[in-house]
Amino acid sequence: MQLSVSLGIGAVGYAEVGGVITDGSMDDGHISDAMVTAYLDAVDQVMEHDYATATTAEQLFVQEHVAAMNNLALAVDILGEATSVLMTATSVAEIAMEADTAPEQVALQEMLATDEYSINAQEVAEYNHSIDSVEGYAQQAGAFMAAANNESLTASIDSYATQNNIIIGNYSALTYTQSVDEFVITWDNYGNATGWSGYLTDEMKESDDIYGAATYIMQHGSLANSEG
Repeated sequence: MQLSVSLGIGAVGYAEVGGVITDGSMDDGHISDAMVTAYLDAVDQVMEHDYATATTAEQLFVQEHVAAMNNLALAVDILGEATSVLMTATSVAEIAMEADTAPEQVALQEMLATDEYSINAQEVAEYNHSIDSVEGYAQQAGAFMAAANNESLTASIDSYATQNNIIIGNYSALTYTQSVDEFVITWDNYGNATGWSGYLTDEMKESDDIYGAATYIMQHGSLANSEG
């Protein structure tokens, strides 16, 4: 996929300066049958893998973090696609500002007549939904990692499980509600469900924090070495 993006960027660059790309020069960006087969094999391995049952709260939260990060990666891809659709459509505004000859105006009118360069309510709704999905999965993934690193929280859950003879990994549901900072874990097989709240107060990030993180990541590549 990244190769196709790189090829596309190069093709546009040459088009702008009069370079003529040859027939088949972007064939390497195609998805081959072998790639599809390798992907399906990988999917089968994941589906057949017997994942370990968590025995501690830390293990439970780490597993949930990994799952949420996988969902987040997919959500980011979908957001990228939705963003690309809108960027393609809105790019016509710049072209319109520069269209001052009859041929350019005709080409512009032809562009506006195609679906690719128009925006409809469904595309806007899909874009907004994709942003919400990224926010939701990012929030969950961050909460699960923060929980795994919170010794007070994990010790409390471990103690509760021990007292009630519960295997932590045999849970049926785990939710986190940011507005009240509460985790709720349900163990249907044991008839137990309880909540833990107020443990992540110091980990909350607002819009300004997110913008700052984006700037840092673009400059340094990761937040791993930052101080928050």
